[in-house]
Amino acid sequence: MTRLFPRLTLGLGTLAASAPMAFAQVNPTADSVREDALMQALQSGQAVTGRITIPDPNAAVLIDPGGRDWAITHSGTLFWITIVAILGMLALLVVFYLVRGRIRIDSGFSGRKILRFTMLERFAHWLLAFSFIILALTGLNLILGRALLLPLIGEGAFGTLSAWGKIAHNYLAWPFMLALVMVFLLWVVHNIPGRLDWIWLKQAGGLFHKGVHPPAKKFNAGQKLIFWSVIIGGALLSWSGIMLLFPGEVGSAGEWQFYQVMHAVVAAVMIAVVLAHIYIGSVGMEGAFDAMGNGEVDENWAREHHSLWVEERMSGKTTPKEERGPTATPAE
Repeated sequence: MTRLFPRLTLGLGTLAASAPMAFAQVNPTADSVREDALMQALQSGQAVTGRITIPDPNAAVLIDPGGRDWAITHSGTLFWITIVAILGMLALLVVFYLVRGRIRIDSGFSGRKILRFTMLERFAHWLLAFSFIILALTGLNLILGRALLLPLIGEGAFGTLSAWGKIAHNYLAWPFMLALVMVFLLWVVHNIPGRLDWIWLKQAGGLFHKGVHPPAKKFNAGQKLIFWSVIIGGALLSWSGIMLLFPGEVGSAGEWQFYQVMHAVVAAVMIAVVLAHIYIGSVGMEGAFDAMGNGEVDENWAREHHSLWVEERMSGKTTPKEERGPTATPAE
């Protein structure tokens, strides 16, 4: 299935392995293999191959200089991309909190509740959230663990943790993909960009100015950005992850390395986006966690952040089925 996609490059100079590879064949049954011939082949960037009797040509590769380039990419470029994405977002959130503080409900809690998310919506959200968190932690261990975790817990514990983490990463990918599809089907109709989103963005959602609350429906422009980042990023993670789970379908080593780079870079960006989402949905905004905690939000919170949605709810246009009473029947 990967034949639908041409070989791509990421502009990373160390991914030389993705280019067509030259081979220098060595006959392992020969009386002698000259060392200078091997060194000359390696210095010219050729992969040294042997003779095989199975149909997999990759099994013939004995020494691949491109693997050294890939190791540098994995432990260097991908390592720092991940560090910058995560620490950069954490630094921005700390600065935002110090400057803006917690976003309070200007008019205070009203004590009146409005159902914001149904049980099915909350199930899909938390399934996606918990599976992604475990996938993120186990994936980060592959990128950062050897440098940051191994010196702290030792080789034995690190090996055991990594082995179980790999199993968790492989199997929890499927609940993640299921939840991703559920979230898309449940909320895509509410996340179509519109004119109101431009107004919200021009005012930065009122995040930097107290008392400023641009009108919004069920999801504002900021939430729509999160939604599409998760959907698109999750789709890329799913596709590249499947390719890594079934390397026989990928093709060459260069293509497999490309999918690894894609998977790692997209994951780093998604972790940064999710960190911002977690902050705003918990300590960053008063009353926001209730939406996914028990599904109900305070009416004043809803009016300040989603005024048009509240108007629709009050008019009965978007009342969830679980809140509707029995259908009235005309008197005979």
